[in-house]
Amino acid sequence: MTQTIYLLYILSFVLGSILGLVLSYRKYKAPYALGKIDVIALVLAVVGWFMVLNSVLVTFIPTYITITIGVFLLSMVLGMRPGYGRNETFIGIIIAGVVWIIRTVIL
Repeated sequence: MTQTIYLLYILSFVLGSILGLVLSYRKYKAPYALGKIDVIALVLAVVGWFMVLNSVLVTFIPTYITITIGVFLLSMVLGMRPGYGRNETFIGIIIAGVVWIIRTVIL
């Protein structure tokens, strides 16, 4: 069973990376972004990292489905064309990490 779940995670990551690359090449024409934060990519990164790191907080969906969806969303941002998505990914990791630390330390 765990091998099937890992395969699901890997497929989700690969499909999200491909979709993120295709969408970013259609959206952005410049080869590199300087200081711009894409709101859609930021939302995808925050939600994706939150679902991966804090899947226990979403109680009405099994954790492997929550993690699979989270991996798909965060890989869309990680898979964007070079120079895009790095700030959004960093912000997503920070927000999800703070929630995870609060959840494990306080609760």
